[in-house]
Amino acid sequence: MEGHLLAANQDNSIDGIIVYYPVFNNGQDQYLQQIMDVSKDVEGLSHRYIFNMYQNIRFLDNQKLQKSILPCTPLAIIKILEYLRVYNAILPYGNRLFGHSITIVNRSEVVGRPLAALLANDGACVYSVDVTGVQQFTRGEGIKKSRHEVVEKEGWSLKDCVPFSDVVISGVPGESFKFPTDLLREGAVCINFSTEKVGSLSSTAFQIIALNCGLLRRTSVQMLRKRPRYMCLQ
Repeated sequence: MEGHLLAANQDNSIDGIIVYYPVFNNGQDQYLQQIMDVSKDVEGLSHRYIFNMYQNIRFLDNQKLQKSILPCTPLAIIKILEYLRVYNAILPYGNRLFGHSITIVNRSEVVGRPLAALLANDGACVYSVDVTGVQQFTRGEGIKKSRHEVVEKEGWSLKDCVPFSDVVISGVPGESFKFPTDLLREGAVCINFSTEKVGSLSSTAFQIIALNCGLLRRTSVQMLRKRPRYMCLQ
């Protein structure tokens, strides 16, 4: 696998690379993500893109012509929130979730944590919940910081954050977890990206998968347009 990936990095006939993870389902997967050529990483999983995402760096170049690529599932959820007009288009770009409180029940390195960072970097107060407890992701009071910071909320649980959240996102795998829907505030936007129904929250996972495919196609086209070979054909 490593040899094929390194060969694809050097092959000028290949414009983009997608790896269907997990491959080994251990630390070797992270190694594969890091050796991929950034210019061919369609999924945004290489170190440069992950670093930019958490540091709230949105472009690869100083001229701000090349956008940093985001992982597809967190991006798909953001696109849903944009469609539902949770993002306030009147506010400046990068601050359009200011004033929103969001609870995310999932803190995986694949979806939950990146999503919490992205939404907090866009101005939201995000409560990230998993079996170990609750963490708060924000850009500080008045979103004055350039990137999010994380604070442990000792002793907190879902009942401490869900009633105050106007957006609730759940992604817990397995049938054993049932979301306490009685905690939801009236009018809250609810998204469940798990394939399982949790409580009365039906799954939107298949819609998100379909949106993922569209985002992958869009990213692939964008990367193709950046390649010198494509530019020569214009």
